[in-house]
Amino acid sequence: MEKKVSTNESETYQIGFEMGKKLKGGELIVLDGDLGAGKTTFVRGLVAGTGSKSDVSSPSFVIKNEYRADDLIINHFDFYRLADPGILADTLKEAMVDGRSISIIEWSDIVKDLLDKNKLIVKFSVLSDNERLIEFDFDDSLKYLV
Repeated sequence: MEKKVSTNESETYQIGFEMGKKLKGGELIVLDGDLGAGKTTFVRGLVAGTGSKSDVSSPSFVIKNEYRADDLIINHFDFYRLADPGILADTLKEAMVDGRSISIIEWSDIVKDLLDKNKLIVKFSVLSDNERLIEFDFDDSLKYLV
């Protein structure tokens, strides 16, 4: 497990940006953390790091946002408001097997049985108003991201 401390939003964005530059397609990234912990800021950086010019927002109300970067598709799922993934389970499965797709999942508890074991888990913990502990737990096949 790797750990980083971010002291402000810009650093959280930059950590995501550096990771985004390394994405190839086919990655599964699970984000874990309370509301306001920095997940969306991290995703903004990650998406920008892929070269995408997309405007990134939290998918809390729409459940899924899609961003494009060259030949990559970034699927950002947020299952916070759902008790059951319903038909989105099929959408998630399709995204996870598409080699051009990167799947980012927030509030993954209801889909945990669908997730591949080869995933990067990024956990956000609030240390203070501005500081966040960001922990990376990953399978060796995704070590290149951290």
